Amino acid sequence: MKLSLCIATFNEEHNIHYALDSAYDIADEVIIVDGNSTDKTVEIVKSYGLKVKVFNEQNPRMFHINKQKAIERAKGEWILQLDADEALSEDLKKDIVGIVSQKKGNTSEGEQVAYWIPRKNYFLGRFLEKGGIYPDETIRLYKNGVARFPCKTVHENVAVKGAVGRLRTDLLHYADPTFERYLMRWNRYTSLEARERIKKKKHLCAPCYFIGKPIATFLSIYFRHQGFRDGFPGFVWALFSAIRFWAVYIKVYFHN
Repeated sequence: MKLSLCIATFNEEHNIHYALDSAYDIADEVIIVDGNSTDKTVEIVKSYGLKVKVFNEQNPRMFHINKQKAIERAKGEWILQLDADEALSEDLKKDIVGIVSQKKGNTSEGEQVAYWIPRKNYFLGRFLEKGGIYPDETIRLYKNGVARFPCKTVHENVAVKGAVGRLRTDLLHYADPTFERYLMRWNRYTSLEARERIKKKKHLCAPCYFIGKPIATFLSIYFRHQGFRDGFPGFVWALFSAIRFWAVYIKVYFHN
């Protein structure tokens, strides 16, 4: 078995087709760890065929936990770990097939065992190309047994033992096609970040979180990294990336 496609899901009936439609045909098995979805996610993934293996788990706040459980169940020599709303571009699919078919046997010292992949993020009608958001590199392809999710922070990648290479073909991330979905994710991520601050018992500086950090973040995204070139979606991205500090501070302050 060469390639395992691993996906953690929770109520992804509207998104799971992105990952499965683009990668199902190149995978030898599909591992789905589902956090007790209440929609048709499980029904949809099972309809793709016998390659799909579904495992039901709880839906933890730190969703990397279920991602880790998925890769632990993989039997392929290589693991392709995707989110439900991510899709392989045709060029990326060709690159992955080439890597999986050429790399054989045990990994030798110095050989690349994992790959950073540039990711394009779809936001309110377009892929963002400025604002420091592209290339949004992420590790999604790695040898079985060399990578693990630390499950400590919200935006972490897997920790890899061995050499990590880079691909130049894009992973497509359809995270925020609507503002409503973006606000839902924005709220979830700020809540997770607030819980991290509460757990570490770190005192938050009010002027920093209400003035310093928001202004610095907006200026960096919108002007320094030319987010204005992404039109109105670029402005919205810069604005809400900046004011997330307000939300984090308020959630920490009123956490009791």
